[in-house]
Amino acid sequence: MVTGGISTLSYYPKKHPITTSFDENVAYLKKQLGIDISFDCLYLDLEYAGRRMAFFMIDGFIKDDILHYLMKLLSQLEPGDLDPNPLMKLLKTHIPYIEVGKTDDLNQGVDWVLSGPAILLCEGVDAVISIDARTYPVRGPEEPDVEKVVRGARDGFVETIIFNTALTRRRVRDRSLRMEYLSIGRRSKTDVCVSYIEDIADPHIVKEIKESLKKIDTDGLPMGEKTVEEFVCGRHWNPYPLVRYTERPDTAAVHLLEGHVLVYVDGSPAVLITPTTFWHHLQHAEEYRQKPVVGAYLRLVRFLAVWVSIFLLPLWYLLAVEQGLLPAELTFIGPEKDAAIPLLIQFILIELGMDMLRMATIHTPSAVSTSLGLVAAILIGSVAVEVGMFINEVILYLAIAAIGTFATPTYELSLANRIVRLLLLLVTALFGVPGYVGGSALLILFFTTFKSFHIPYLWPFIPFNYRALRDVVFRSPIPLKNRRPAVLHPKDPDR
Repeated sequence: MVTGGISTLSYYPKKHPITTSFDENVAYLKKQLGIDISFDCLYLDLEYAGRRMAFFMIDGFIKDDILHYLMKLLSQLEPGDLDPNPLMKLLKTHIPYIEVGKTDDLNQGVDWVLSGPAILLCEGVDAVISIDARTYPVRGPEEPDVEKVVRGARDGFVETIIFNTALTRRRVRDRSLRMEYLSIGRRSKTDVCVSYIEDIADPHIVKEIKESLKKIDTDGLPMGEKTVEEFVCGRHWNPYPLVRYTERPDTAAVHLLEGHVLVYVDGSPAVLITPTTFWHHLQHAEEYRQKPVVGAYLRLVRFLAVWVSIFLLPLWYLLAVEQGLLPAELTFIGPEKDAAIPLLIQFILIELGMDMLRMATIHTPSAVSTSLGLVAAILIGSVAVEVGMFINEVILYLAIAAIGTFATPTYELSLANRIVRLLLLLVTALFGVPGYVGGSALLILFFTTFKSFHIPYLWPFIPFNYRALRDVVFRSPIPLKNRRPAVLHPKDPDR
């Protein structure tokens, strides 16, 4: 339910109806907003048209020019101009603004103020009037660092939800595109938007996602979209992402047109795409910004890089310690002499070192982060080989695996693959060939055990769908992609 552009679906305290006493209503609002304590909570005691009025707002959330204009119009009213129905006269005549609403609940009025809109109390009016003239500090829509493309749009989502929905509507001007507002968090009252194309998206998926969001019972969403994901998806000990994040409006638009449901969270520049499969995390906008043949080549290279990031190190370790597995032509694989530190310990130390370097780079100012990486790679790496801590082959294969990790389009998937690589390495070291083969098989079986909103994670590989799998492996020309993914059960399967 929406009143004047402001949703009434929220986690409010017990309803506090507005009373006939103007002073009591003002006193209650001043207490709840901490007017005499918080310097940024503003209260204006005014008198227009012979009636006492009060404005409540948060400094920094209100567009001053709009509020000044409305106050100027109200100041021109004469006594009796609001009679006989002052509420309707204010809403329909004397407050000429688009987003204006009303409520008879003072607690809802408090929540409105804390969310950004201003509210107006008028003597003799049995409702609180909201004026959604809010503005937020916001940066410009710049290209995301994680999803860069050589040729393509350079705008990206920002931390303001209304800007993000506008960037999406700019690309999808469908009359059935829906943006449904929710407010989540008993204290934070975080704005959340569920977006889908009503003529395409499966209503059962839409309903399930909205119900999952409404069931979130917490005091706030401090980590924005990540907190929402953990509440909605569950499986907290599963390292693999069940939703996809994107900061690109064009990527979001593509998934909307396929039948996916998006979740926007105010304060976050990343949008959640639901439901998703494992293969969604391996696609990148760059593939569709090139010719189909080039895009197909890039996708195959990316698949190879992801495979390398998971399986190369355990496989090399297995072949290095089990020389009998190698044919004569590949006997060069493996160290020529035993190192002072066992191979397994070397791999673990370098993996930990890589993660330390990654975290240090994140926490280091951009001006010196490149220098930090060069120092760690050249100085520490070369010295470690010279003193005999590591062998060159270990550093080489770990570097190849690291490149595969960085080539993974989704950051969350790359971190999950890194954990799996370590586990597979340990199993291979403990059990040899059965450990490597069994660990790889268990990984695939593990993928088959979970779903993203009832969508199999490995579809269309398991369960098998030839046409869909072909589109996953090869980047098909857009004119030939005339069907939406069947697993989403779209209302309109034809594109």
